[in-house]
Amino acid sequence: MLASLKDDGLLAVVVPHGVLFRGGAEGRIRKAMLDEDVIEAIVGLAPNLFYGAGIPAALIVCRKGKPSERKGKVLIVNGDATFKPGKAQNFLTDENRRTLADAVHGFTDIEKLARVVSLEEIADNEHNLNISRYVQTAADAEDVDVATEVAKLQELICNRDEAEAAMFGHLKRLGYVS
Repeated sequence: MLASLKDDGLLAVVVPHGVLFRGGAEGRIRKAMLDEDVIEAIVGLAPNLFYGAGIPAALIVCRKGKPSERKGKVLIVNGDATFKPGKAQNFLTDENRRTLADAVHGFTDIEKLARVVSLEEIADNEHNLNISRYVQTAADAEDVDVATEVAKLQELICNRDEAEAAMFGHLKRLGYVS
């Protein structure tokens, strides 16, 4: 596809997620494409969007002649939560498609959706383009005061020990334990 792409052309191809991180021949091809700086964006899609394929897919967007402000960078979009669930198959609404398209065209960081990543960072990660490595969509973990939680745990253990002692006292009086 890249060989037949015009110098000012743009290409997008649907791939399974494994293409983004597997080694072997796929890893060598991915590294060469990154080294040539032709990958402009990776767009992760939700699972079960394609008939007969329940696995999530991704779009690899390539351009031989990237604009100068995009050179040396790849936009990673995590669209795994951008879909409408269906009975037999999930689908993208017009709003879902617009959200993903706007992210790609905007080529900027969007919290919990998109991140512009340097080719150096990707190389440091052994050319791994696993989307969740770069864009996390999960809720931020809350801060935990460990000392307070340990004190609560010790109090609960003490309460449990007292309840257990009382229970065994009752069982002994009833003749179930000696």
